[in-house]
Amino acid sequence: MDYQTIKFELNDNIAVITLDRPDVMNAMSTQMRAEIQHAVKEGGRTARCVVLTGAGRAFCSGQDLGDNSGNSFDLEQTLRDEYEPMLKVIYDCPVPTIAAVNGAAAGAGANLALAFDVVIATESAYFLQAFARIGLLPDAGGTYTMPRSMGTAKAMGAALFADKITARQADDWGMIWEAVSDDTFMDHWKSRAAYLANGPTAAFGSVKRAIRGSWDNTLEDQLSLEASEQGECGRTRDFKEGVLAFVEKRAAQFEGR
Repeated sequence: MDYQTIKFELNDNIAVITLDRPDVMNAMSTQMRAEIQHAVKEGGRTARCVVLTGAGRAFCSGQDLGDNSGNSFDLEQTLRDEYEPMLKVIYDCPVPTIAAVNGAAAGAGANLALAFDVVIATESAYFLQAFARIGLLPDAGGTYTMPRSMGTAKAMGAALFADKITARQADDWGMIWEAVSDDTFMDHWKSRAAYLANGPTAAFGSVKRAIRGSWDNTLEDQLSLEASEQGECGRTRDFKEGVLAFVEKRAAQFEGR
């Protein structure tokens, strides 16, 4: 795909997707959603870690309300036809994913970030469920990810009051993985991405499936899932390398297989 609204870079097994509409705070248009979907799928196929970040001062300000050129549009159809496929590709990505939130993440932009496995935010960033301000409810998966990440009480307040949630608050509440200083933000998320890109990729995939599956499983079901996934991990080259490295007291050289 000839990307027009994002940048895609692949280096050292890391696919970095940069939302590239800084003049509108990286608001998502129909084209951008299609490009994100394509790029995440490509990253999952060619890389061992996928990172999404934003150009300029914002991560993503959400839906581009001017994308329809002033005409009314069907919100339900847009969610079903454009957001759902994009979010499912992110959710189903076979390799670890990171949202490197470099600035404001508002509306669907906040929930786009929360769809990723790990969210790392710069301390000056914030999250805003702005939907109630225009008579809507959180979408783009927000009503699914928020209560699971920070609990029902915080999720309800964030949706009803539409208050800004600072990156530090998001970290303290368990909404994101971590908030780091602006000065170290870029180096930090790159280091985290490199760790994942050089790790046991199959095991990371099992981690994702097991943790997500736990929400719908009984203890018995979850123990069975763990045993099945662990059996698969135990047959990988990376497991053999990990054990050998442990015995030899050296760093493991994982190959993602």
